[in-house]
Amino acid sequence: MDLKVDYHIHTSYSDGALTPTQIVKKFKEEEYDIIAVTDHDGVDGIREAKIAGEAIELKVIQGVELSSVTEKGVNIHILGYNMDVDNNEFIETLNELKEWRKDRNLVLVNKLDGLGYHVDIDEIYKAKGNHYIGKPDIARYLIDKGMINKMDEAFNTKTGIYSNEEIKNIKRKKIKSKKAINILKNAKGTPVLAHPMKIESIGEKGSEEFFANLNSLIRSLKVEGLKGLECYHPSANEEDSKKLVEMAEKYHLHITEGSDFHS
Repeated sequence: MDLKVDYHIHTSYSDGALTPTQIVKKFKEEEYDIIAVTDHDGVDGIREAKIAGEAIELKVIQGVELSSVTEKGVNIHILGYNMDVDNNEFIETLNELKEWRKDRNLVLVNKLDGLGYHVDIDEIYKAKGNHYIGKPDIARYLIDKGMINKMDEAFNTKTGIYSNEEIKNIKRKKIKSKKAINILKNAKGTPVLAHPMKIESIGEKGSEEFFANLNSLIRSLKVEGLKGLECYHPSANEEDSKKLVEMAEKYHLHITEGSDFHS
């Protein structure tokens, strides 16, 4: 039996534009069978999504996307599925990540102000109604206030506001990838490497060097406890996905598919 699934979706509880209930309704209308809510560094939207899913008979899996960095300094995201969201270690880690993001946002807003883009961070928090503010939220605020016209004016890698070197150098603290994987495993979850084709600093995307370094990375993550690989994602073309599936099979990893939906 073929199922229509999406294991990578963001809600307004991280940097998505739709509430968990709106997400569930949207994917139900599009005849999905299973979805996973995988907000960045938080699980606050899962309860609402599950209640909405039960009401209209759409299966919702609890998920999360953790930002992390390897011992060699490579930034990667680890998706987690079916973890115990009440696990103490897991909750403590999410709280720590929230504080780190909050600290980063204050520095980011101050820097934007110096560039002529005044952002009232308290106004964004009030409008969102939760404690997560990401760069997309700030970009939407700039659009609402008429300071930019579209998201590309913030995110374009060459001309966007966020491409400014001073902005790019504002980094938030991240946990080690090994810790991210172990936290998910200790919470009885399944850790999966998110969007491998988006990983930077391992070579030009799609090149032989890139895939050779990616292979080494996945091998080391497998030793740390990685259980899956997101082989189907908008950042991967058909040929990329084929190679990723081969890697997943080579290392006996689950194969997942996700749209990385935000809006």
